[in-house]
Amino acid sequence: MENLYDLIIVGGGPGGIASAVEGAMFGLKRILFIEKGDNHSQTIRQYYKDSKRVDKDWQGQTVEMEGNVAFFDGTKESTLEYFESLLDHESIDTLFECEADRVLQKDGLFYVITPKGDFAAKKVILAIGRMGKPNKPAYKIPASLKQVVSFNPYECRGNEKILVVGGGDSAVEYACQLSTINNVTLSYRRDGFARINDINLEMITSYDQEERLRVRFGIDIDSIENEEGRVRVNYNNGHHTVYDRVIYALGGTAPVDFFRKSGMELDEHDLPVINKNYESSVKGLYVAGDIVYKSGGSIAMAINHAYHILHDITGQDGGLV
Repeated sequence: MENLYDLIIVGGGPGGIASAVEGAMFGLKRILFIEKGDNHSQTIRQYYKDSKRVDKDWQGQTVEMEGNVAFFDGTKESTLEYFESLLDHESIDTLFECEADRVLQKDGLFYVITPKGDFAAKKVILAIGRMGKPNKPAYKIPASLKQVVSFNPYECRGNEKILVVGGGDSAVEYACQLSTINNVTLSYRRDGFARINDINLEMITSYDQEERLRVRFGIDIDSIENEEGRVRVNYNNGHHTVYDRVIYALGGTAPVDFFRKSGMELDEHDLPVINKNYESSVKGLYVAGDIVYKSGGSIAMAINHAYHILHDITGQDGGLV
């Protein structure tokens, strides 16, 4: 079968890249790497500003790297270049701009169903990630505001009045970076930060105290509306403020529909039920990356998942580079 592979990886982030590399190092001859974007590492490309640090140890999680991918601290640019080099292997076929719909199992094989055809494999690894589908607020975002309401900071021009909504590391980093050339407010509905790393906590505290930006805790947003091309933000305390731009940094959502259509058992958090080797309830269908966790996870952890999965698939140790 022309479209029969030893392994198919769905998802082009670090976990997916590492899965392809580990597959090749463990001796698999035909590997297909499928990504819905036009290139690998879409989250890093879209949500990291140029020259942003990409750290191996993130949010205080020290990770000992295992396997064949020697991930290390770097920048957005150096990390993308390194990942690019890893995919340059004769055993790995890449298929970009192709969004998988589901995985079906039939006659001992898996079939990954896509608009570009159905591809069969002996094993499949899902490394889809969360940030490919960013969380959106419960209230409606008017279509007329799509040019000034976004989920990353890359359209900001400078000298704008900006509201950043969220309480995680990305929200804090966006707010601090943008505050150098903009009037920035960070709004978080809780009473304080609970899940950001120590470096970002120190930075946002310093910026707030020095009045380089404003942090507003304990206030939620009821709705937003268009006010002469700007964004009127209506708060739940009855007040409102008008901004030039609003940026949501609310994290991402696991692709639950994909899991269900693929016949996977999910837990109470709608995440795949997996065993110690990251194998789902569907034998031979594995999961890698941040969709393994209810919260947390990191690039380094996703890369390590790939090594353990390939060790389980092949039943052997992979030869280290």
